Amino acid sequence: MELEAYLAELARRLRELLDEDLVGVWAGGSYALGGYVPGRSDVDVTAVAARPPDDALKQAIVAALRHEALPCPARGLELVLYPLATAEAGDGEPGFDLNLNTGAAMSFRADTAPGDVEGFWFAIDRSILREHGVALHGPPAAEVFAPIPRETLIRLLGESVRWHRDSHIPVSSDVVLNTARALVFADTGEWISKRAAGERYLDAALARLDRG
Repeated sequence: MELEAYLAELARRLRELLDEDLVGVWAGGSYALGGYVPGRSDVDVTAVAARPPDDALKQAIVAALRHEALPCPARGLELVLYPLATAEAGDGEPGFDLNLNTGAAMSFRADTAPGDVEGFWFAIDRSILREHGVALHGPPAAEVFAPIPRETLIRLLGESVRWHRDSHIPVSSDVVLNTARALVFADTGEWISKRAAGERYLDAALARLDRG
């Protein structure tokens, strides 16, 4: 199934499950920022519900969207479902009702509340989504998600870089590109794809080295 058809079907299943409580569904991450690479990139999807779903509904969403039920054509799906209150708060809290990771090349996890998961990613992703999210259902993301203050985002980006440094994960291209994107935002206040951020710093390095 091609990615656009997959995203349309995912949104349809969420509409069916959440019915009138579904405020919207948006694609974010590399897909929204123009950096999606087939076969390498994840696909990030965010949904907002007017009322928090109960545990049975959360499990129904997981069952309907996990890779075994809806094969993801990307490396994997990272889906986050927020209550409307979190979207409107504009703060740095994770504040999700469901965090689902699933895919052929991704370890499965389904968190039904913040806790044993790195919390700094969620507000960063909401900020990117507010500016660049692709609506799959509902209004533009900027009409639902409040802006998050720059100082909050800088703090969270610092936490993300520190986590990469201290987590004993081998330094990889993804670690370096995440760090480059954090630096671009700190310098410019602009969200760009990780790949574009890496290219920007390569160009800057070459310009510096060519000057001698």
